Amino acid sequence: MRELDTSQFFEPLRDALLRINVDLPDDVVRALMSAAEKETGPAAREVLSTIVKNIGIARHKRLPLCQDTGMVWLLLRLGEEVVLTGEPVRKVIHRAVEAAYTEGLFRKSVVADPLFPRTNTNTNLPPVLHVEFVPGDRVTVAIMTKGFGSENKSGLRMLLPTATPDDVMNAIVEIVRNARGAPCPPTVIGVGLGGTMDAAALLSKKALVRELDDVHPQAEYAAMERELLSRLNALGIGAGGLGGLTTCLGVKIASMPTHIAGMPVAVTVNCWADRKAVIEL
Repeated sequence: MRELDTSQFFEPLRDALLRINVDLPDDVVRALMSAAEKETGPAAREVLSTIVKNIGIARHKRLPLCQDTGMVWLLLRLGEEVVLTGEPVRKVIHRAVEAAYTEGLFRKSVVADPLFPRTNTNTNLPPVLHVEFVPGDRVTVAIMTKGFGSENKSGLRMLLPTATPDDVMNAIVEIVRNARGAPCPPTVIGVGLGGTMDAAALLSKKALVRELDDVHPQAEYAAMERELLSRLNALGIGAGGLGGLTTCLGVKIASMPTHIAGMPVAVTVNCWADRKAVIEL
């Protein structure tokens, strides 16, 4: 067994949050620059070139990429051979989130209750936190700062178990088509297949943590990701919803077993500011 004091979570989490709100990962920057170079439509080309300039300014001046600095989403993968000691890990994570949003002067966008009375917590707390137990003695934390212009356009379809791969892809394309330009395209699409309704939604978030350049290890899903990217870009929604070649930068799929009577399909839509990180402790 390996002991890990939870105080070791604080600095890596705070630093990662400070970084990803001002500095996009390299895989996303490469995809956006490539899209800008290939674009032929004047309006979409202007949007993409402005996004690329914005990325450079944010990185140089350490300013937020977007005024919506998001709700923090975290997935803690805890090795079964690890024993956590010290302060409760949830408290350490909360302190790291609050510190990052205070030190970075990031907008605090979380309300204490969704309906009654929607009062801002003024700390960007709480984050959305999931914990997953995995074999071994490693601890990793996947992080996203999730803006809600795109989150609001995410969706779920509970298909019949007779659904074909084409039926699944049609449902995903429909969700993105209906979103139009609202989620600040070009988007990144995370797809969760299987489990239950809630499990599929979580899978779609996990899928978004993958790098845009990677290839799904299962050939059938790798082919679906390529086909979906082609179909989504063929919609012609384009950068900023102004038409053009690039509606979507990437599609990533995650799956798990499900019930014989169902086919849950969840889609999480992310905007071009695909702010993510994975840290290992």
